[in-house]
Amino acid sequence: MTLQPPPPFPLSSAAAQVTFDRAELGAILAVYGRMVAMAEARDYAMSFLRDHAVFAIFRRTAETPLYRIEKRPALRNRQGQYALIGPEGQVLKRGQELPPVLRVIERKLIRAVD
Repeated sequence: MTLQPPPPFPLSSAAAQVTFDRAELGAILAVYGRMVAMAEARDYAMSFLRDHAVFAIFRRTAETPLYRIEKRPALRNRQGQYALIGPEGQVLKRGQELPPVLRVIERKLIRAVD
């Protein structure tokens, strides 16, 4: 009986998941910071999975998120890899680049001030 070599392992578990890069996270946290300053948000959560990454913004910790910002690289050539999802699960904006998607939240913040 001959021994078989073990199956190859991925180089790292981080390579097998989708994440936000530093610039994307900076843009998201800038909008989140403005929401916190206006008392619109208090908490956030991040989830990095194999096929998508999610940044969820909460008004209170125990509630459903006000907004979810999702990054799905598989949709890059179709609808756009970024999506802004509302509290009921409706897609508010989808796009190829993150700043236009985040502008929807910024417009709502400006309306709240006025």
